[in-house]
Amino acid sequence: MKYLHGRVKCAIFARVIINHEAMNTKLTLTIEQTIIEKAKSYAKEKGRSLSDIIENYLKAITKEDKIEEELSPFINSLKGSFKVAESFDYKDELSKGLSEKYL
Repeated sequence: MKYLHGRVKCAIFARVIINHEAMNTKLTLTIEQTIIEKAKSYAKEKGRSLSDIIENYLKAITKEDKIEEELSPFINSLKGSFKVAESFDYKDELSKGLSEKYL
């Protein structure tokens, strides 16, 4: 790998769809060494590859625009209309609600 002022060039494989057939292609990024190390550690903890995590992140951020277009103007106007505490755990609250309903 080539070092550039604390950054490392890394190769990442991205999926390209041609004629409805998925193909992988190589993408080269320059990222800080410390970020790469943390990201690799995170990926290992999750049992996933770094390429997979980055690919899914890119899917999520590019899909967001399409979702906004599909929502009605009324639903879009509600976005950001209320705030919850940073400590709010929606999974815990959902679990409590479902437990109360079904147990």
